[in-house]
Amino acid sequence: MSFDVLGLSAELLRAVGEQGYTQPTPIQKKTIPAILAGKDIMACAQTGTGKTAGFTLPLLQRLCTKPARKGRRPVRALVLTPTRELAAQVAESVETYGRHMPLSSTVVFGGVKINPQIERLRQGVDILVATPGRLLDHVGQKTLDLSQIEILVLDEADRMLDMGFIHDIRRVLALLPGNSERQNLLFSATFSDEIKKLAHRLLNQPELIEVARRNKTADRIRQIVYPVDKSRKRELLSHMIGSHDWQQVLVFTRTKHGANRLAQQLEKDGLVSAAIHGNKSQGARTRALAGFKSGKVRVLVATDIAARGLDIDQLPHVVNYELPNVSEDYVHRIGRTGRAGNEGEAISLVCVDEHKLLRDIERLLKREIPRTVLPGYDPDPNIKAEPIRNGRNNNQGPRGRQQPEGQNRRKPPAKRSGRGRGTGTNPVSGGPRG
Repeated sequence: MSFDVLGLSAELLRAVGEQGYTQPTPIQKKTIPAILAGKDIMACAQTGTGKTAGFTLPLLQRLCTKPARKGRRPVRALVLTPTRELAAQVAESVETYGRHMPLSSTVVFGGVKINPQIERLRQGVDILVATPGRLLDHVGQKTLDLSQIEILVLDEADRMLDMGFIHDIRRVLALLPGNSERQNLLFSATFSDEIKKLAHRLLNQPELIEVARRNKTADRIRQIVYPVDKSRKRELLSHMIGSHDWQQVLVFTRTKHGANRLAQQLEKDGLVSAAIHGNKSQGARTRALAGFKSGKVRVLVATDIAARGLDIDQLPHVVNYELPNVSEDYVHRIGRTGRAGNEGEAISLVCVDEHKLLRDIERLLKREIPRTVLPGYDPDPNIKAEPIRNGRNNNQGPRGRQQPEGQNRRKPPAKRSGRGRGTGTNPVSGGPRG
């Protein structure tokens, strides 16, 4: 099947062709006709399946069926994403596929100055891509009106719930026209009870679309585990990158501090590296990602903030320097490779402390990941396992789920003499939560 038979306009087919795509992916085959027909959809789409184009293409076409208004344009389509990187990726897709259409778009997220975003919104946009926190910042400053939204997209809905955005999502929904007045598209990698509750509130007689079972990894990704002592992980990683002449490697760590430290160590080993995580400014994150995509940066070390926000078609290698505490995050991490029909390799360096995490991942995948011990890096059998902070790290909440990185938080109030304990920290309303 080619894109020609999906009912897309000549302008969109031209843009798709310019990107070198000729055949739609399974998720695109199912979502594009349904969205063009005006249906609400609830789609289970794994990472790397082409879902962004699956909703971007028909969204552009539906908006173009109505003539563009003169003067300041109201926002007609809203795409909500959980992370800044994913928002930037979606916005890039909207711009790429809509280049031959009379529609305007922009993206807003935290971590950068808000004034340029305000100026862009004043000019009027048809399509807005946003993270929930910064979107509500604009609403609070009365620089954004959501009362004329015709299409709402919740991308990576499960991730937004995991990151604690449910209250922000409810606030956003209260600002939109009624359900019957707009088309609603929900994309999620899982259909948890929480997602089903959200879908029941959001969607009108939705069409359920599934193209792969839950937590299924791409068949084109070769997965392998290398058992190694924790103290020798960095040495083994440098050896593998150098001996195999890998030129582009995405490496995942659990913590922001660990990402910084590993990037610095790899630099000392002669490997051009950069770290990306929530404590980095948005400018630093953008520069690191651009350098990685262009080949100037050989190794990008990331926390899970990047697991669903990086879109590099031909990324050959992903390395789990440390296994994630949440098994589902393993699927999203390795989904950064093996994209757009390409093959990829996902390597996990596993020490004795992580054996339980590995078993949990294999239970989720319903398969055992092959093990290979490299000569000279045999694990010391005398080293005993130590617990990994009770299954949590400094980015996680009480249930082991990842919290939104990069939040501004209020300082706890000063203690008053004789008044007992101060209160805990709370997110600043309007801080860069995306």
